[in-house]
Amino acid sequence: MQPLAGDEPTAVGPYRLLGRLGSGGMGRVYLGRSAGGRTVAVKIVHPHLALDEEFRARFRREVAAARRVGGAWTASVLDADPDAPVPWVATAYAAGPSLTAAVTDGGPLPAHTVRALAAGLAEALAAVHALGLVHRDVKPSNVLLTLDGPLLIDFGIARATDGTASLTSSGVSIGSPGYMSPEQILGRGVTGAADVFSLGAVLAYAANGEPPFPGDSSAALLYKVVHEEPELGSLSGELREVAEACLAKEPGRRPGPAEVARRLAPQGAARLVTDGWLPGSLVERVSRSAVELLNLEAAETTPAPRPGAWPEPPAVVADVPAVALEPPAVVPDAPVAVPDPSPVVPNPSPVVPNPPPAVPEPRDAGAASAGKVSVSVAATAVPAEGGRGRRVSCTVALAVAGALAVVTVGVGFLVKPFLGADDGGPSSDAGSAARSPSGAATPGAGPIPAAYLGTWQGSATALSGNLPMGTFRITVRQAAVGHELGRLRQTDQLGGVCTDILTLRSVSATRLVASSTGAEGNHDGCDPGTNTVYLTPTHDTLVYTSDSTAEGSPVAVMTRL
Repeated sequence: MQPLAGDEPTAVGPYRLLGRLGSGGMGRVYLGRSAGGRTVAVKIVHPHLALDEEFRARFRREVAAARRVGGAWTASVLDADPDAPVPWVATAYAAGPSLTAAVTDGGPLPAHTVRALAAGLAEALAAVHALGLVHRDVKPSNVLLTLDGPLLIDFGIARATDGTASLTSSGVSIGSPGYMSPEQILGRGVTGAADVFSLGAVLAYAANGEPPFPGDSSAALLYKVVHEEPELGSLSGELREVAEACLAKEPGRRPGPAEVARRLAPQGAARLVTDGWLPGSLVERVSRSAVELLNLEAAETTPAPRPGAWPEPPAVVADVPAVALEPPAVVPDAPVAVPDPSPVVPNPSPVVPNPPPAVPEPRDAGAASAGKVSVSVAATAVPAEGGRGRRVSCTVALAVAGALAVVTVGVGFLVKPFLGADDGGPSSDAGSAARSPSGAATPGAGPIPAAYLGTWQGSATALSGNLPMGTFRITVRQAAVGHELGRLRQTDQLGGVCTDILTLRSVSATRLVASSTGAEGNHDGCDPGTNTVYLTPTHDTLVYTSDSTAEGSPVAVMTRL
C-alpha cells in the first residue's frame, strides 16, 4: 500500500481513505475505514470515464449485479454510489496479495494450493452464473490469496447474460489479453463458458508461473488465444486435464464451473482450505499484512469526515497565496473584476449535521443525493514532476442534483473575450524572444507585453465556480505569432497531470489568444485536441479561460510565482 499523495482525496462518501492499494484501467483502489472502524477497499473510477454515459450505464448496472453476488469466495459489495460525480464502490477488504503478486515474488504455487485455488474460483463462478451473470475479467490480478481461501474480486465489467441491449460498443472486446476467451476476442456472444476459459488460464499461470499464452504485445496474445494451443509447461495429472478442458477453443466443449469444482474438490473447496492451503511463505506474508493493517496509523485523532464535508486544502506550493476559486464575473467588452485573494473553498456542499452510521447502509444504485459532493478532493496541491493522470476535463462530470440542473459534458460558463474588441495580433514577422544572460525573457523585446510574462499558478474551477478543477501552472515566454509561447501543466483532483502546448495567435495589452494542444507523451486520458484559450492580465493576477465546452469551460485565476 502506498501513502496518499497530498493531492489525492482523503475521503469518499462516509469512508476515510488510509492509503492507495493500486490502480488499473478503470480506476484507483484505496484502503478505507468507516466511522464504525470497518476496513474496506474503495474503488474510484477514473474521472474521464465518469464523462462517458455508456460507461456510467454499465457501471450502474454492474454495481447492482455485484450486490447480488455473495459467497465464500467473492468480496461482497458493501456500499456504492454509481451516480456520484466520480462513481465509486466499496467492498469488503481482505488482507492478502493478488495471485499476480504472489507468483511474481515467489514463483509457481504448489499443486495442492493450485487445486484449492481453482476449486474455490470454480465454486465462485458457479454461484455467479446461477444469478445470470458473467464476470468477464477473471485474471490473476483479480484473485486474492487470503488465509481463508481465494477471493474473486472486481466485477467491474461483469454483465447480466439476460440483457437485451449491449452495454459495450459494437465490435469492442472487454477483458484482459491473454485471459480472454476466443469468443470475447472475436466479439461473439459471451456466456459463462468465457469465465471457464479464463479460469483455465489462471490455473495454468498459478501452476507454471507463466501465462498459457505468452506474448510481447496485446496483438500477439490475442492471436495465440484464438489460433494456438496453450503452453501448459510442467502441469500434469488431473490439474492438466482440467486446464486443457477449460481452455478448449469452442465454448460448448468446456466444462461448467460446478463440474470443475467437483473434479478438483469432491468434498468442497472449503475442505481443501481448512486443511491448510497456502505455502508457509505466503502464510507469513498474509499474516504480516494483517498485522500491518492493525498497526496502521490512520490519524484517528482527526474526526471522521462527514459526507458532504469539504476537506481543508493543503498549503499552496512555493508560498503562493491561495486565490479565490470562484472565477471573476466575465462581461464582454468590460473590465474584469479582480478576485479577492483570500483563500476560499468554492460552494462546498452543506455539512450533514449528523455523522454517518457505524456501518453505512448500501445506497440505492439509482438514487443520487441532492446537492452532494461525495468525493472530497484537494484542489491546490501539485504532484511531483513526471506525474501522470487525466486532463482536467476528466473531472467535469459533477452533476449537482436538486435545485441545480443536471449537467453532463458540454456545460460550462460562457467564455467570451474579457476586454475590448478583438485587436488582431502583431505582424507575422515579429521577432522571437530576446534573452538576458540568465535566460529569462526580456520584457519589451518581443510582441508579448511584460504583464503576461513569467510563471503563473492558481486554482481552476468549472460550472460557475461550483466544481474545483485542480491546479493550473503556466510559464509564458516571448514568442512570435504561430510559435510556442509556453506550456500549461494541469493537475486534476486525483493527482493526474496533462500538459498542453500553447501557440500564440494574437496579443494585445488586454488579452492574449492562444491555441492549446495536448503534448506528445500525454496518456490516453489527456485530450489531444486543439482548443482556444484566453489569458487576461488583471493587476497582479492572470485569468485563464478556454472555449472547450467538453472540458467544462474551465477558468483559472493565477498569481505570478
